[in-house]
Amino acid sequence: MEKSFNQWLKIKKKEPEDVLSFIRDGDDLILPIANGEPKVLMDMIEEHADHFQNVRIHQMHALKERSYIHGRMKPSLSYVAYFLSEASRMAFLQGQCELVPNHFHEVPRLLRESTKTSLVLSCASPMDEHGFFSLGTQADYVASFIGKVPFFLEVNEQMPRTFGSNQIHISQIEGYIPVNYPLHEVSSPSITEIDQRIASFITEQIEDGSTIQSGIGAIPNAVISLLNNHKNLGIHTELLSDGVVDLVEAGIVNGLEKKTYPGKIVATFALGTKKLYEFIHENTGVEFLPVEVVNDPREIAKEDKMISINATTEVDFFGQCASETIGGKYYSSSGGQVDFALGARLAKKGKGFICLHSTTKDGSISRIHPCLTPGSVVTTSKNDVDRVVTEYGIAELRGKSISQRSKELIKIAHPKFREELAYEAKRLGFII
Repeated sequence: MEKSFNQWLKIKKKEPEDVLSFIRDGDDLILPIANGEPKVLMDMIEEHADHFQNVRIHQMHALKERSYIHGRMKPSLSYVAYFLSEASRMAFLQGQCELVPNHFHEVPRLLRESTKTSLVLSCASPMDEHGFFSLGTQADYVASFIGKVPFFLEVNEQMPRTFGSNQIHISQIEGYIPVNYPLHEVSSPSITEIDQRIASFITEQIEDGSTIQSGIGAIPNAVISLLNNHKNLGIHTELLSDGVVDLVEAGIVNGLEKKTYPGKIVATFALGTKKLYEFIHENTGVEFLPVEVVNDPREIAKEDKMISINATTEVDFFGQCASETIGGKYYSSSGGQVDFALGARLAKKGKGFICLHSTTKDGSISRIHPCLTPGSVVTTSKNDVDRVVTEYGIAELRGKSISQRSKELIKIAHPKFREELAYEAKRLGFII
């Protein structure tokens, strides 16, 4: 059997330029998030863009800034983002690429319904003795297309082998190229005193046996760092980051009380440092599942004591959270914030926390407003918000009237803005 797999390897092994023969005019190419992005293959496609017409590249959170992202290769290649990154943010703001609004768990369905899903180009770990490659740090939306859409792989010697629904058999791919380069690393952002204060309010409300989802940012990371005295925690999260490693090694995260995948860490992608990548390599305790499973609010809600922790940039008196714009300008996208906010709200004893500093960095502007800044986009709606947290405490909004919400939010605003906010709330009729 091993011999036949080796024969498959010889047949399927390609040169980087061979990928060009699998792309047709008008195709929709699907790329994974972050470290799933196949750098060598995309270099080749970019270099030979004049071979194609009207090929669209679909992706969340691109790693490498490229000419096609900036619209310099139209009409040969164009870029469609589903979440902005440093590589694509300016391109979108300058009108050089497109951005599709979405909830993360719906991305596979959106791609199926609105594109040809012509070819998936992805990184993977080397093949095992059973003929399977692993998508490594990924499952995200591309795992949903395994066996249904053609795949062309960039097999990286340094990609960790992981487990879950991210396995693809050699018979299911069009071809692969071998590569060997380090994975992109993202260090945890530095945690400030304000972040620590916000995190301390949250950790006080996390019970033993809870299941945690932690989003991107310093505050979610600060929460993870303060869970050392908890017991029997579980992890069900879209993004797996470095902080979880220490909790597992300390025996704090063991998943014993999880209702789904007990004893397992569940995630849809991992992004961090080498420490994290070494932790997930051949670790049967970590399951990478497609985002339409991990981020489905109905699946999330199956976990008792589900805890969702995410960040926002501003909140208004209705409880609307603008988490993907800064000062009315686009910065990212919705990601999975709403998926987990809704899932935690529906879960038995679930709690959803939306975190933010009470002011901008220089302290000149309150991040709690009567109404959102013009141009801001609502991410978590007034109907889905549960708890909002600043360094001055927690505003519990679920089940509260607009008047009660206004009072709760004013209490956690920076003291120097409270009088002004109270005046505005009364003037607008928000406080009765």
